[in-house]
Amino acid sequence: MPENAKVKISYGPYKSCGLVEHQMHRLEGLASVLNLHGHTTTFKEIEDWNAVALEVNGETVYTADIRDLDFGGDGILDPLCKEALKRVTQAY
Repeated sequence: MPENAKVKISYGPYKSCGLVEHQMHRLEGLASVLNLHGHTTTFKEIEDWNAVALEVNGETVYTADIRDLDFGGDGILDPLCKEALKRVTQAY
């Protein structure tokens, strides 16, 4: 279990306000929760629409639809952020 893991967050474009583009608004809470627990986050744009994936030590430990994450905020009340934190903590 890594206490201070380096987490790569890969995210794809999604449609918002009629535009399809890479946006980080839905990743703010996820990054906040991970950073709060001592993990370091980096971001990488990918071409897969609506996708977000967390990678620790070269292994994908969590995937989700980016549109299911809460918009903005600190991520503390977002159940997907809690699940992602759990998966990062359990990574080897």
